[in-house]
Parts: sequence; structure tokens; C-alpha cells
Amino acid sequence: MAEQERGTPSGALPETVTGPEAAETAVPGSVPELGTAAVPETAPTAVQGPLRGGMILATLIISAAVANINMAVALPSIGQALGSSQAVLNMVAVGFTLGLAASVLYLGALADRFGRRLMLLAGLGLSIPAAALATWAPTIEVLIVARIIGGLAAGMAFPTTLSLVTALFRGARQVSAIALWSGIGAGASSLGPVAVGALLTRFWWGSAFAITIPLAVVALVLSLIYVPRRAGESDQPVDHVGGFVSVLLVGSVVLAINLAPIPGNRSTTLIMAGLAVFAMVGFIVRQRRAPNPLFDLKVARRRIFWVAALAGIIAFGALMGALFIGQQFLQDVLGYSALHAGLAILPSALLMIAVSPLAARVIRTRGSKTALLAGFSLLAAGFVAMLFWREGVGYLHVGIAYALIGAGVGMGGAPASRSVMGSVPVSRAGMGSATTDLQRDLGGAVMQSVLGALLSIRYATFFTGAFSELPPERQQDLSEQTAAMLKSSFGGAAHVAKLYPGNAAEIMEAARQAFTQGSRLAVGVGLGFLLLGLAITAVYFPNAGKEHNLNEAYEREDAR
Repeated sequence: MAEQERGTPSGALPETVTGPEAAETAVPGSVPELGTAAVPETAPTAVQGPLRGGMILATLIISAAVANINMAVALPSIGQALGSSQAVLNMVAVGFTLGLAASVLYLGALADRFGRRLMLLAGLGLSIPAAALATWAPTIEVLIVARIIGGLAAGMAFPTTLSLVTALFRGARQVSAIALWSGIGAGASSLGPVAVGALLTRFWWGSAFAITIPLAVVALVLSLIYVPRRAGESDQPVDHVGGFVSVLLVGSVVLAINLAPIPGNRSTTLIMAGLAVFAMVGFIVRQRRAPNPLFDLKVARRRIFWVAALAGIIAFGALMGALFIGQQFLQDVLGYSALHAGLAILPSALLMIAVSPLAARVIRTRGSKTALLAGFSLLAAGFVAMLFWREGVGYLHVGIAYALIGAGVGMGGAPASRSVMGSVPVSRAGMGSATTDLQRDLGGAVMQSVLGALLSIRYATFFTGAFSELPPERQQDLSEQTAAMLKSSFGGAAHVAKLYPGNAAEIMEAARQAFTQGSRLAVGVGLGFLLLGLAITAVYFPNAGKEHNLNEAYEREDAR
């Protein structure tokens, strides 16, 4: 693997001045790439010693955690408090990743041009009022809007953290830094439900979003102190047209998938799907013709880039899908409280963080392909374990599934992120970091949407079949409104059970069976995606020697 990032000098860690006092100066003693001119005002500022480097990395990881912990939502509590259907709850869960995924490519390019630190600060600042709006949202519609705004704020901050890691760290330290950024960041996604569950034991559902506010304030202060003002930014113009089309493309894809299972939205779904196809064609045409494309298709065609990007989308999507389905299953079917359901995820979070240093060593010694294959294998094993979850299953089975998934993401996430960032020039770090974020966010949004839609459809189908088997007189007693509420979500069934206490046990047992069948279908499809990712990685990703040669070839190409 190439030990040197494109456009940066070799060495473990640069020496620079950081913080507000940092002048926009080049790294002392740095040498520009062959065939390029030094651009002092956009060169990476340096890190003064291991302590300063450690504080910068810690700051960037905390800033990334603001976005990752925001992905945790108390869906069952929200559904019961606001009387929302399963399909609408899916929108609450996906709203955040919708705002993030739709914006990261464009915002990453803006950060590359106008300043990564500035974009990071803007994102952290916006996340505070967005979290406050979600905390005290009076209706489900306001909550969805707040989640989308929060995702937009994360789209400003989250990709910038990885761009800064890539620009400020070198060689082996860069590999370790990206591994820690990836593992701890993903671990924060899993720790979110623990914090949310603890809050819900004493407070209302909105407190689940309030946790973001103090964390964002801390990250904002640390970023002002430690993050350099300049870190390898480019002076090339931004492709604003491509940026707008990218937002339209990703947003329409996610919306089409989420609107599909909602009754009465067939026309809107078809419009969104058509818009996505139109935007895809327009985006490709624009990127081929733009003098400074937002998403360089020549770089995207590099084998290390596209295979790693696809692998990351599947791996992180699997994590988000597992948490999305699993948390609801634990609370609705197994009867866990929100806190206990959050604590059940701890093996996943701990192993993500613990395995990250091991992933870095595997990447350095055996190459990214070995780490990716190991990650996919562990993830697939975790999904197989989830397939056997059923009513009354013990925690040992639950914990093993989450542990395998956490270890898989910890092992596979680092090489996916590192390979993408290692195959782009530092001047296009925004494109690489945006792609890495899309691994998590687009993968998470699509996987949550697909698995959530399958869950909703199978859940409703179960009750439709159950209604058809009832005697005619029982069917007549069942109003259309009650039937629709039963089929809408587990929370809807719980509401009907309260209205008919004499049949409450029968209703809730049927709801648990319906949810179990829906979750098995969703997990089975998720397992299929993982096996596909495993096969693509095995066939197309280069082994360690070939990977090293390709990275060196990319460096020579970018230096011309």
C-alpha cells in the first residue's frame, strides 16, 4: 500500500501551527508534487508533535460523533406518542440520512474550495438548533423536517472530518487515524441507542435528540481551538450545477424508496423514481463535460475506488439496517425497554472500536482486500444469527449477533474508507470523504429504506391474511379504521389492543408474529446484499501487491 498521500510530503506527521492563530502557510520543508506548483495558501497546515496531533484527531472524531449519534432514534416511543404508522416512522429514521446523503458531494466540494475548517464549524453550529427543533417538535411532520435539517448540518461537518484526517496525517499514522475515525465513528452509531434508552427511562421521547446539543457545543469549541484554518484546500472552481444535480439525484432515490410502502403514494413514488433516473443521466453527462467536475469519473473508475466504495455502502448499510430492525424487534417483540434495547447493542459498539486497530494492522501487513473479506464474513455471520431471532429468544443469541456485526464493521469499515481516500489526490479529498460518507449515509438510507419497506409490507400482509381467515361476522365487526391501524405498525396494534382489552393478548400476539415475519424477510434480504458484496470484493479488489502497484500508478497519474 502506498505510504504517502497524493499531494503531500512523506513522513509520519507534518509540523504545523493550528488554531485561530494559524496562518495560511505551507508545511515547513514540504515539497510539492512533481509537475505541480506549490500553493502556500492552500497547503495543509501542520501538527506540532504527537500531543497536538492527538488532540486534532480526537476533535475530528468527536465532531464525527455528532453526526453518528444523531442517527439513533426512539422509534417505538415516537410512534406511541405521535400515533405514527410504520411507514412514517421509517421517514423519521431516514430523514437524517436523507439530508446528509443528498448534500455530502456538493458540500464536500465547497469545503475543498472555501475551507474545510469553516465548513466543519458551520455544520456543528447548525446541528444545535436542528437538534433543539427535533427535541421539542410538536408534530411528526415537524420532527421529519428537523431530522432533514440535522442531516444537512451533518453533511457540512461529517465529510470534512475525514478530509482533514487525510490532509493532516501521513503514511502509517494516516492508516491508523482513518481506522480510529471509522471504528469509533461507527461505534458512536451503536452507542447512541444506549444513551437514548437511558434518557427515555426518565424523560420524554424528545430527549433522545437533546443529547446532540452538548456534544455539538464541545466539538465546536474544540474545533475552534485545534483544527487548522487551512488543510490542503484547492483553488479550482466548484461545479455548482453538478452539486445541485447530485442533491436532486440522491434525494429522489431515497424518497422514492421510502414513499413506496406508504398507501396512496404510488404516483409520487413513480415521479420520484423517474426524477432519480433523469438526475442520474444529467449528473453523468455534466461530470463528463465539466472542466472541474464535482465527482471525477476518471478517479471513480479506478478499481480500488469503486470496489471499496461499493463495499462500504453495503457494509455500513448493513450496520444501519441491523440497528434499525434490531432495535424495534427487541422492544416490540421481546419487550425490552428502550434502555435495555440500547444496552443490548453494547457488544457491537465495543467490538467496532476494539477491532479498528487490528484492521489497521491487517491493512498494512496483508492489504485491504483481506480486511474487507474478513469484515464481510463477520457481518454475514451476524445476519445469519439475526435470522434465528424469534419471540422469547435469550439475550445470548442477541448479543452474539450484534457482536459479529460490530466486529465486521470494525474490520471492514477501515479498509473501505482508507481505499477510497488513498485513491484520490489530496486536492479532491472532499470527493473521497463525501464518497466515504455516502458509504455510511447512502448505504444506511437505502438499506433502512429497503429493509423498512419490506418489514412494513410483510407486516401488513400478515394482518391482511389474518383478516381473511376470520369468520364473516368477525370481519363485519372490524371497522376499516381499526383494520388500517392494526396493519400500520406495531404501535398501531398496541393502540387497538387498549381499545379492546378483552382481545388484547390475541392482538399483541398477532402483532409480534407479524413483526417477526417482517424482520426475517428484511434480514434475509440484507444477508443477500452482504453475500453480493463479499463476492464482488473477492473477484475485483486487488491483492496486497497489486494494490500497492495501483496506488503508485495513481500517484504518478495525479502528479502529471
